[in-house]
Amino acid sequence: MKIGIDCRTILNPEKGEAAGVGHYTYQLVRHLLEVDKDNFYVLFFDREVANRHLSKFERDNVEIKFFPFVQYRKFLPQSYSNFLASAFLAKEELDVFHSPTANLPSSYSYPSIITIHDLAVYKFPELYSEKDRKILYSNTSSAVKQATKIIAVSQSTKKDIQDIFSVESENIKLIYHGIDKRFFGQVPAKEIEKIKTRLGIGANYILFLGTLDSRKNIFRIVESYERLRDRLIELPQASQAEEQSNINHLLSKYQLVLAGKPGNQYDQIFERINDSKYKDDILLPGYINSEDLDPLFQGAKFFIFPSLYEGFGLPILEAMASGVPVITSNISSMPEIARGHAILVDPLNVSEIAQAMSDLLTDTHLWHDLSRSGRERAKEFSWEDTAKETIKFYKETLYKETANIK
Repeated sequence: MKIGIDCRTILNPEKGEAAGVGHYTYQLVRHLLEVDKDNFYVLFFDREVANRHLSKFERDNVEIKFFPFVQYRKFLPQSYSNFLASAFLAKEELDVFHSPTANLPSSYSYPSIITIHDLAVYKFPELYSEKDRKILYSNTSSAVKQATKIIAVSQSTKKDIQDIFSVESENIKLIYHGIDKRFFGQVPAKEIEKIKTRLGIGANYILFLGTLDSRKNIFRIVESYERLRDRLIELPQASQAEEQSNINHLLSKYQLVLAGKPGNQYDQIFERINDSKYKDDILLPGYINSEDLDPLFQGAKFFIFPSLYEGFGLPILEAMASGVPVITSNISSMPEIARGHAILVDPLNVSEIAQAMSDLLTDTHLWHDLSRSGRERAKEFSWEDTAKETIKFYKETLYKETANIK
């Protein structure tokens, strides 16, 4: 087969992408080329990365191409831009074209696959500008109708696709993300201290990693942390006053690190943190580079991720692989990924989130059980398996399309 993959979400080919669709595309392509020596791949990049280091993608069965008109795209009507992209792809005579996003050139009529990571714009439309909503609605609905097959990254996302677009189950393939093996390695203590020093972390810490926006439930994470520090979660017996005092002292030593790039409502999030009496212990180190993720995870006491919606939730797996216990939500894809190896909470219930945080700080047995079992759960996911399942799906897509033509 001659397989084309849209690699335009890979913006940092030298180091890979730490998060998002770019991370998926980078890891998928890298592992496809490792496990598949039989098929031929055409990788399509924007010319903006033409001078970057793409050597890691070079193989005898790989050709790298650049969309030639990227610099003119903003001056062209979308319909004409789509026509040029379709014509450019059609000349390659691909057997299958894979877009790792829910977006296809609208006039491309050959066998194609899209990957849908989430449908957040349909679940939380208020978090998007009117312009972005219109673009995402148009691109996604058009691509779903146009694509020969669809990859969903979780059972939850597959159900969302079926519910919103009425797509037949047989046309959607569930293929989970993998996880980079490096997260299972042991990071030296000096590397953890180095990243803490660089990011200004001066104590033990609780970690959140993701876009800092309202969908990630940042406001309730902050409120839960405040309740933890206020010690509103009291031990059941007043006679345990000495133990209570010891625990209060313990809790006061933990900072809250909210790592990630700013997103929707960031100004309100920043203002909320600035109004907190614990603002000096709530840190915003910003976007974390890929090479810094391992020590940042392994240095944390636990990972807090009570998101309101996730298509997959890769940070959950990354924390688990690092041996860090996880608190996450009991909705959408998160229970599916954690599968009993994390504390699941109602993301709307601040008291429940705060209690889970207290439990992990004060119950040593619970902490060790989740650290061990979470790591075992994470081992069930690998990018090699993702790549192998994707290759099978390429073949299924081509054979189905060929059969339909006959």
